[in-house]
Amino acid sequence: MLNAGRTLKEALVNAHADGRVTVGVYECAKIMNDDPDSVAFCVLATDDAFQCDVALQIHFTLIQAFCFDNDISIVRVSDTQRLAEIVGDKSGDLEDAHCVLITNPAEGSWEDPALEKLHLFCEESCRLNDWVPEITLPER
Repeated sequence: MLNAGRTLKEALVNAHADGRVTVGVYECAKIMNDDPDSVAFCVLATDDAFQCDVALQIHFTLIQAFCFDNDISIVRVSDTQRLAEIVGDKSGDLEDAHCVLITNPAEGSWEDPALEKLHLFCEESCRLNDWVPEITLPER
């Protein structure tokens, strides 16, 4: 059985080490607009402030629609701070870790098995009508 949280963390750590992570709603939207084919995976993170932030909710809706239209696997996590710790610096101090993209590896380079497992997890979730599955990230 797939531990989706651990697998997501592994994929994020691998992509971060390779310089294939983009953090921030606007930064991610720019990449999606400029080069949608380069996007391999999308993570949306919510926190307590999300419920009160209508602009962020609209951004999430647009990002989700874009991902569906472009066959980009997408998941949600409910711990923005933990996501920031994984893809940011040691303090986890990222202003906008609400959206994180993993871009495709360079042509001919090694494929990430964790990312492949996540794609299969997302495909299976869609078959069960869970269009944006929620994953719990593991603690340190």
